Amino acid sequence: MRRLLPSLLLKLTGLGLLRIALFGDTYLRYVKPGLRPVLIASGAVLLLLGIAAAFSRKGGSGAHAHATHDAHAGHAHDARDGHAHDGHEGHDAHDAHEGHDTHEGQDGHDHSGTPKIAWLLALPALSLLLFAPPALGAYTAARSGPGPVAVQKKGFEPLPATSPLPLTLTDFTKRVQQDRSRAIQGRTVRLTGFVTPDAAGDGWYLTRIIFTCCAADSQTVKIHVYEPGSAEPPAADTWLAVTGTWHPAGTLGTASAPAALDVRETAPIARPINAFSDDLPITPG
Repeated sequence: MRRLLPSLLLKLTGLGLLRIALFGDTYLRYVKPGLRPVLIASGAVLLLLGIAAAFSRKGGSGAHAHATHDAHAGHAHDARDGHAHDGHEGHDAHDAHEGHDTHEGQDGHDHSGTPKIAWLLALPALSLLLFAPPALGAYTAARSGPGPVAVQKKGFEPLPATSPLPLTLTDFTKRVQQDRSRAIQGRTVRLTGFVTPDAAGDGWYLTRIIFTCCAADSQTVKIHVYEPGSAEPPAADTWLAVTGTWHPAGTLGTASAPAALDVRETAPIARPINAFSDDLPITPG
């Protein structure tokens, strides 16, 4: 039974990958959209390898049993043919046979099976197959610092006259900390993200988690939100569209200016399809 474990794990993992990649958008919790074909191909390859491994082991076991049967039959045939061996040679042959058996079995236990602890590897495979682990959210963001924002080397384009002005969290941060023209000053902006509580109790954070490739290399961008007169912050992981103006502190257009917002209005929104990018939201449907 233990010999079937490697092929079973391969098949379970392959089926799990195919489930999340082919049915719905669950795979977007773990990788970027462009990697969907890679997940499908990987799942198919793992499934085929698991099937091949199962058949290979069955064939190998049958061949081994057949060879063993032939060997025993051959020895019996030789004995019936009356091959002459003196007592000394028979004793030596018996000792050599015992030594060979001892060398193969060593301590008398079969070590060719799979360790029992390997069954634990089935848990992540089953989780992909039966239920999807939760997406990254406020728990992860609260325990990671904001990722570095790239320096805008080509300068900034003039801001459109739209009000409120839709911006990504990264663009807002760049305007606050790098735009020497201070075009963001006094402008009403509209930002979207999910809520991450501030451990200090001073407001909360509007957050996006960004995948460069997958969840393993994710980075966090946060905007500190000040909501005057609010009794308590919104619930963690709530997706919101937030309208407000830059929270004055430090020197606007330099790194001393915080990426922070004085909120005027908040509105709940559906979790966007592109939840793990810092783009303007694409809503389901």
